[in-house]
Amino acid sequence: MTDFASLREEMVERQVRARGVRDRRVLQAMRKVPREAFLPEPLRRHAYEDRPLPLGEGQTISQPFMVAFMVEALDLKPGETALEIGAGSGYAAAVMAEIADQVFTIERIGELARKAASNLVDAGYWNVHVRHDDGTKGWQEAGP
Repeated sequence: MTDFASLREEMVERQVRARGVRDRRVLQAMRKVPREAFLPEPLRRHAYEDRPLPLGEGQTISQPFMVAFMVEALDLKPGETALEIGAGSGYAAAVMAEIADQVFTIERIGELARKAASNLVDAGYWNVHVRHDDGTKGWQEAGP
């Protein structure tokens, strides 16, 4: 049986913190979100490798460092709302949801949108809203 919690902690230290991500909220979120839960079953054993992984439909889950780097660049704070274009598997939205009050994520590929929504609910993220649509249109009714 794989010890995902230990692998996740090692990933945060070696791949994220070691490359300069310092925001404690981002580091805590990366420690908490189970990346393996956002991958197809056969790829879960690779969840904490330093690389993107295929999700199907020609798409990938981003490398852990890239997710941390992007979320840190957002400078999210508790109480805020975030919009993500390209839900993929829902992993980045889950990381953001550990910080922001609400996350709205749009995915243009129907199968990925359905899977992201399922992954997020299964992982307990009720503050993330997934829409299957064209992200260039935004999510006007949820906007500022």
